Amino acid sequence: MKKNWFVVLTLLVVASLLTGCGTAAPTPAASGDIYIPVISKGFQHQFWQAVKMGAEQAAKDFNVKITFEGPESESQVDKQVEMVEAALAKNPKALCLAALDSKALIPLLEKAKAANIPVVGFDSGVDSDIPVATAATDNIAAAAFAADKMAALINNEGKIAVIVHDQTSRTGIDRRDGFVNRIKEKYPNITIVDVQYGGGDHAKSTDLAKAIMQANPDLKGFFGANEGSAVGVINAVTEMNKSGKIVVIGYDAGKLQKQAVRDGLMAGAITQDPVGIGYKAVEAAVKAIKGEKVEKNIDTGFKWWDKTNVDSEEMKPLLYD
Repeated sequence: MKKNWFVVLTLLVVASLLTGCGTAAPTPAASGDIYIPVISKGFQHQFWQAVKMGAEQAAKDFNVKITFEGPESESQVDKQVEMVEAALAKNPKALCLAALDSKALIPLLEKAKAANIPVVGFDSGVDSDIPVATAATDNIAAAAFAADKMAALINNEGKIAVIVHDQTSRTGIDRRDGFVNRIKEKYPNITIVDVQYGGGDHAKSTDLAKAIMQANPDLKGFFGANEGSAVGVINAVTEMNKSGKIVVIGYDAGKLQKQAVRDGLMAGAITQDPVGIGYKAVEAAVKAIKGEKVEKNIDTGFKWWDKTNVDSEEMKPLLYD
């Protein structure tokens, strides 16, 4: 009897030692579940929190595990590259990526392709055919629509300026070009006096906008190409006592932009469907893993919002807080 108890105790001790050897809980990839890392451009804007909500809902609906992360700032391209490298090291079944730089991540995407890890872009694509799909707004069309709105609000003439979040991501490039090209092609009496890049940072965008206004006291309009850019412009217009004298049009949503529209500080903005973007990205990744057909360009749509519909039921799902 004593011998049997000794054997049992020995086995318990060995099991305890083996359990203690683990330094961390297994990653989703190690546990045998379908694991899909979702790497965004950042966390500093409410937009990305809405994308995260959509991605998490899709993960629940399709019974997969995801992680959602991004750099602290949308200017940290190197940090995002490190995140993608770390994600690929976990041997995921697929990767969802909103690239900060349309070229910098291509070597890692090639590595993913070599490992048979399908890549799905969301919000912003890359200059490569490697992604099996990209879930995003047609930013060129949306920004061109914003340009038409601007033209109408300043009676098709005058000086305007643009603050963009960056000139390296696909969204930054497409929103800038969509807006600028529409103005140049369709409105000969409107002059774009400056295009600046604020990294999506409120404070930096505010300083840039103030400098533009100081250099152009007769400025009639401003386009802010993402949430941070638009909020920066709103702050600058307020600080320079130009409210009501300069037409501000933004992109995206969030509490500060919504309040600015209600207060008459911003004429309106383009909104995407961030929840839909996150959901569609994970859904496309699951389809790719299963070998199902995936649409190459998944257009998640856009809407114009202003004082007339900012608090409507129709816009509520698209105007995130």
